[in-house]
Amino acid sequence: MNKKWTAREVSLEVLTKVDKEKAYSNLQLNQALKEANLSRVDANFATELIYGTIQHLNTIDWILQPFLKTNKLESWVRSLLRLSVYQLWYLDRVPVHAIVNEAVNLAKKKGHKGIASLVNGVLRNIIRNKDQIRFPTDLNDVKRIALEHSHPDWLVERLIRDYGIEEAEEVCRSNNIAPHTSIRVNPLKITRDEMMEKIKEELGEDTEVLPSPLSEQGIRVKGRGNLALTHWYKDGYFTIQDESSMLVAHVVDPKPGMFVLDAAAAPGGKTTHLAELMQNQGKIIAADLHKHKIKLIEEQQERLDLHIIETLHSDARKIKEQFGQVFDRILLDVPCSGLGVIRRKPDLKWVKAETDIEELTKIQKDILKNVSLLLKPGGILVYSTCTMTTEENQKIVGEFIKQHSDFRLDQQIANVLPKAINEKLDTRQGMIQILPHYFDSDGFFISRILRIK
Repeated sequence: MNKKWTAREVSLEVLTKVDKEKAYSNLQLNQALKEANLSRVDANFATELIYGTIQHLNTIDWILQPFLKTNKLESWVRSLLRLSVYQLWYLDRVPVHAIVNEAVNLAKKKGHKGIASLVNGVLRNIIRNKDQIRFPTDLNDVKRIALEHSHPDWLVERLIRDYGIEEAEEVCRSNNIAPHTSIRVNPLKITRDEMMEKIKEELGEDTEVLPSPLSEQGIRVKGRGNLALTHWYKDGYFTIQDESSMLVAHVVDPKPGMFVLDAAAAPGGKTTHLAELMQNQGKIIAADLHKHKIKLIEEQQERLDLHIIETLHSDARKIKEQFGQVFDRILLDVPCSGLGVIRRKPDLKWVKAETDIEELTKIQKDILKNVSLLLKPGGILVYSTCTMTTEENQKIVGEFIKQHSDFRLDQQIANVLPKAINEKLDTRQGMIQILPHYFDSDGFFISRILRIK
């Protein structure tokens, strides 16, 4: 990639690949930023343009549609128009003339005068008519939320069914807000207070550093800079992890000296958290189906100076062939639809289909049934997902408990959860569902299951 590319050129390149090749935006963005050599300000702008355009995709297309004489546009032209409309509609700080001029120049550079003329005409027409563009007032709740907050109809319908209209709209609204960075301090190397002081001193007053309300190891960081590039990260002082995700290991509540299984462990964020809570004493088997991801777990263990994690390449459904009823604790963070992390991966809204959920539930049931055989009587199994569908969460766990009389949900889950969770959520069933707007964190489901005999 040309090192003199602008933020908008990088954005157009990434958005075109996402549209044309169904590539993952976060992976494409990381690669593009490495090659483009943008300043920090331009890299942040490109990131905002890419994620913002994808977040608001169907609203942008609705705005564009009346001003297009044809839908037969090349992918890069469609992406350029979407990128420009995002700026016109959602970014007040960018001058209108700059948006149009940059779009026309990009069209000339990548195409020809005819395309540049089309782009110029469409954008100027939208600008002239902007005050007249209004969402329809006669839409039902599903259609209205889907259009105003840019989500697919099927997902809005499902959220309304499970949580009601108000909660569904809050979920969709929060999914379009850029997440802050959160880190999990490694208590074997540094305290949370010490780490917060170091960040404040080095990154300056522009950076907001706050303790997480969801984890004693968590810190919220709002401001500039990529913390993964710092020497603290490389030296193992912290792990970058969402606060909802941090809760999972706390609910497992492993003790030093225990024998623990993380049955679907890659890339290793929760595995290493378990090891930290065990004070690096005992043993963790970290298994994963994907061989190339095993290395990620091993790299994290080495970076954090941990040594109790033993990796295993295995399908979670077949681990029972290698172990008996031997584990004190089991973490089962199963493959899921991932709808709780849309804030971080906005493409999920558009690439996931409702039919995916049905396929996933079959796998989830199978994994839970087979892995549960490895838990000792008196042991604890935590089933968790980063999604919000009842089919993948409450229904899976409820059905398992009904079919297995030697297991029950742990109503004492409140004892291993922070005050903020206990004040907001009902923990009496032994499971919790976090929605993104509750704590400005990812959507997560966590259940705690006891083996009683």
